[in-house]
Amino acid sequence: MRSLVRRFASAAVAVLAPVALPAALATPISSVAAQSSGSVSGSITQFHVMPYVGYMVFGNILNGPLGTSLSNKPGALYGAQLGISIMPNLSLLGNIGTTSSSMQVGLPILGGVSVGSSSMVMYDADLEYDFANPSSKSTLTPFVQAGIGAMNYSVDAADVINTHATNVAYNVGVGADFSVGKGVALRLLAKDYIGKFDFQDATGFGINGSTAHNFGLTAGLRFDF
Repeated sequence: MRSLVRRFASAAVAVLAPVALPAALATPISSVAAQSSGSVSGSITQFHVMPYVGYMVFGNILNGPLGTSLSNKPGALYGAQLGISIMPNLSLLGNIGTTSSSMQVGLPILGGVSVGSSSMVMYDADLEYDFANPSSKSTLTPFVQAGIGAMNYSVDAADVINTHATNVAYNVGVGADFSVGKGVALRLLAKDYIGKFDFQDATGFGINGSTAHNFGLTAGLRFDF
């Protein structure tokens, strides 16, 4: 039985070798190299980590009669984004940021009067599309972001009111990455968080607040893995 198997294998080699060998020799070396390099050049970065710091300018959360308003003074902004590539130019991001500032009532002639303090935590999920050209060696990559999430307020108004409120917030952003090394880039981002303070959640009263545009201007680093 073994001798029969050996004879069959030898016969198969004798028949196939004259066909397979010339075909292998006819394959261009450049084609083999392209195939081996294709898995590297065609791959996309899987994960991104993007810590940032910046400045947030708040919109009015309430517009009252006779030109009065309620808002927050500008404050420092800290946070980080985590991303995963789902297409060569498209990433899914998770973002969390926090800021705190003084609350102020805007009064005609008198201007802003501080009435307490507030802190805010923002968390959202976003899609980011970058305009990178694979054939270009430019170190500048502009991008846009858009998503939805929530803003959680903690309000301490003159040690009289201590409350919390959470509202849905949409966001849009535009920015650019400046490559500074392999897998590292400087990231600049301007982002608009659009939401309405939930007075019902905070005070129990059915006050209709204003839709506020809160602009976050940040700088940070992008690390690719």
